[in-house]
Amino acid sequence: MNLYVSADMEGTAGICSWKQCDPSDTHEYPIYRRLMSREVRAAVDGARAAGVRAVTINDAHWSMRNLCFDELPADDDVRVISGTRKPLSMVERLDARYAAAFFTGYHAGAGEAGVLAHTYAGEAIYAVRLNGVTCNEALLNAAYAGTHGVPVALISGDRAVVASAARHLPWAIGVCVKEPIGQSAIETCSPQAAREALYAAAALAIERVASMRPFGFDPPFVLEIETVGGEHADFIELMPGFARIGSRALRFEAGDYAEVLRAFIAATRLGSAASVPA
Repeated sequence: MNLYVSADMEGTAGICSWKQCDPSDTHEYPIYRRLMSREVRAAVDGARAAGVRAVTINDAHWSMRNLCFDELPADDDVRVISGTRKPLSMVERLDARYAAAFFTGYHAGAGEAGVLAHTYAGEAIYAVRLNGVTCNEALLNAAYAGTHGVPVALISGDRAVVASAARHLPWAIGVCVKEPIGQSAIETCSPQAAREALYAAAALAIERVASMRPFGFDPPFVLEIETVGGEHADFIELMPGFARIGSRALRFEAGDYAEVLRAFIAATRLGSAASVPA
């Protein structure tokens, strides 16, 4: 059985500040990237104890060069996708080869009541809807996995993202490692307790994977983006296929979900460029 792991960082136990997950920070970030890596390792070890052999880990946070390789299994059948800019970002190279996907270290989406809540580009994106459903990163990425018939079997992070997964992906095993108090305040379990919970949940998820199903939306796929400022919408509107439907709102429609996700990723990158002073 092959497993795909999309590893984000904001949902790691103990993290409550952007400084802790910002690669430019030389004090806190080195500590928390190691804790992120150890959570990924715990999930991988649990899955392999339940019978998984080949694992692909996609480093899916910020610069996408966060994982400490010395914290990961050294086996040849564990591969890591690292670096930016990947065309499909957090789900790069996820396809039908995989029996299941794990989303570790995930977080609440823009507009949700969770710690460090955002959706892909926090400086540019205020809200994202797909066919009328408000989406966080987990839901957007799960829908892409679903196009390849791959179910999301495990998701870890704060209470908000685990609760969202329970509503939309009820078969997935959720691992809540912290309770959000605000955008940058939490009540968290210890890193060791988080790793133990992830190991057990990963093994259980693999044992149950045959009963899980892929998630998806029905075509046509209608993407609506609300931006933080009008300047972000100005930039995104330049992309073919996007229609301005409000001062800070845009719409994109397609019959292929991969096309929609690629358009969204491109929109977040172009929209973020508007945050740089002209």
